[in-house]
Amino acid sequence: MPQRRNRRAQLADAAVEVLARDGGRGLTHRAVDREAGFPEGTTKNYHATRESLLAAVARQLADQHTAAMHRLREQMPDGLGQADVQALYLAMLRRMVTSARSQFLALFELHLEAVRNPQVRTAIGEVALAGADSAVQLHAAVGEPISARGGGLLEAGMLGVAMSMLSLPEDVVGRIGFDDPDPLGRSLLGMAAAAEPADGLLRGRAS
Repeated sequence: MPQRRNRRAQLADAAVEVLARDGGRGLTHRAVDREAGFPEGTTKNYHATRESLLAAVARQLADQHTAAMHRLREQMPDGLGQADVQALYLAMLRRMVTSARSQFLALFELHLEAVRNPQVRTAIGEVALAGADSAVQLHAAVGEPISARGGGLLEAGMLGVAMSMLSLPEDVVGRIGFDDPDPLGRSLLGMAAAAEPADGLLRGRAS
């Protein structure tokens, strides 16, 4: 059973790479088999349909992101300050367009798929909630509370800015000032803080 779970995870990771590189149309069972280095037909044994495969990728990303956000909140050190939270979000934005590029390109593709696929939509919703809830809790911990809407705006803004940085022509990125993630991250944090008076944690997510 552990080996079977491990193979499922390997296939999901391979599917993330295929989705990021080739887009939704390129996500096929054979492409995932090749990416994972498994015999042809392996992916189809685990995910009979393309919809099932997409749902598995969405679930993998949602579980990874939610676990990362939980670890982040649980490991907040004593004496955390506003500058630390800002540095964290600037680093996250830089990571989204560099070392974690594949995961976030796949996430963008899944956002489009979520319009039509309820299973993918549920998983993507968990990603958004985890990010927004973490933003609310981190800001509360440093005495700079933001609202649930502010947390949601920060989460959506990070994704939108990263998407633009990854997809727009380089000359356009430079002309609109999207070539440096640090001032962009600071602007997003300011937008979140100005959203509305703080209303505590996300509704139904206070634990």
